[in-house]
Amino acid sequence: MNTLGSPLPLPSAPLALESLWMPFTHNRLFKKNPRIVVAGEGMHYTTQDGRQILDGLSGLWCCNAGHRHPLIVEAVKQQLDQLDYAPPFQTQHDRAFELATALAKIAPDGLDHVFFTNSGSEAVDTALKIALAYHRARGDASRFRLIGRARGYHGVGFGGISVGGMVANRKAFASAMLPGVDHLPHTHDLSQMAFSRGMPTWGGHLAEELEKLVQLHDASTIAAVIVEPMQGSAGVIVPPLGYLERLREICTRHGILLIFDEVITGFGRLGNFFAAERFGVTPDIITFAKGVNSGMVPLGGAIVRREIHEAFMTGPEHLVEFFHGYTYSGHPLACAAGLAALKVYADEGLLARARALEPVLEDLIHSLRDEPNVIDVRNLGLAAAVELAPRAGEVSKRAMEIFHYCFDHGAMVRYVGDIIAIGPALIATESELEQIVALIRAGIRRVA
Repeated sequence: MNTLGSPLPLPSAPLALESLWMPFTHNRLFKKNPRIVVAGEGMHYTTQDGRQILDGLSGLWCCNAGHRHPLIVEAVKQQLDQLDYAPPFQTQHDRAFELATALAKIAPDGLDHVFFTNSGSEAVDTALKIALAYHRARGDASRFRLIGRARGYHGVGFGGISVGGMVANRKAFASAMLPGVDHLPHTHDLSQMAFSRGMPTWGGHLAEELEKLVQLHDASTIAAVIVEPMQGSAGVIVPPLGYLERLREICTRHGILLIFDEVITGFGRLGNFFAAERFGVTPDIITFAKGVNSGMVPLGGAIVRREIHEAFMTGPEHLVEFFHGYTYSGHPLACAAGLAALKVYADEGLLARARALEPVLEDLIHSLRDEPNVIDVRNLGLAAAVELAPRAGEVSKRAMEIFHYCFDHGAMVRYVGDIIAIGPALIATESELEQIVALIRAGIRRVA
């Protein structure tokens, strides 16, 4: 039953497809057999031809409370009736202050100032700029280097792709990478950690690679290290036991800021509001987006440690402290949705629900380990991935065909390279998790 009133009628005429240049999509192939969704509610999409598709990826790791949650929808409607837009430069609206305060309350201790953006990509570029400007504000302008990680994904801004480590996102723009960037190795070694349940026991020592970079470049030149606590876009790469703790120790000893990119891991994906809480490691800056308002309206941001914010609050009060921002920073509709989403997460116990579903998803996804061509299965929280042996000369094609099979038979999953990833909403039932995994199994067998 539709809880928000009668749905819009399905389109009666074919869509004109040519004018839209789709992001991260093989446009020519897609337009030969388009997958068009026209409605969504709870755990399901409705396609243009009226089929129900079980959403196994929370939209794109963002609709953590499901699609069109009635309380979030109503909050956006009420906000639109009151205020559509307010400029964020030299004026501000009440919802932005309210949401910043609410986020500071749930963030790790000491992180209590929020800078709003519109996306995860903008959140990352903002965090990198804050890190560089912070050291300059303290009279330490020699710290200009930024350290990312191989296979890391930090959005598609020039800052994000510079510290990111996904080759396809970088190779066409190599001449425009930020100077002074280096990368830690990734922590994904199938010879040591294949089929790990939760956090691998092998690999914590890989954090020592940061010490090598410090010795190479000298700590006095390094401003920040940025990592995803769990790498989502690379295919659910789970951190080894002790790895994040050691990164924190090294950064602290050398005066380097540690940034956690929690665009995917924030707001319940790992059973806590932030992965920092789950891992017991507090960074200096957290970037967020996606689940902050369950994907209802674009919103992102950076939450910074108090001392970082205070370093900017010097000099004459009539001067701007940080020359950065966006026209839509903290948009009223996005903030209203964010406040409602935080209430939904708390009032409906969705973080506890995610923790309860984690072992269920773990058992289900690891039941695929003996299927044809499966070379790894991994999971953490409500995120899981199945890695497949690539076909000779056809990298990613096997996973793409499984993605197509699942969609055609009623479930949305994600593929990157030869990895199938899922990240269901926190409202999922055990039965829905079973359906998603059953379709992945059928797809694996079908395309073997």
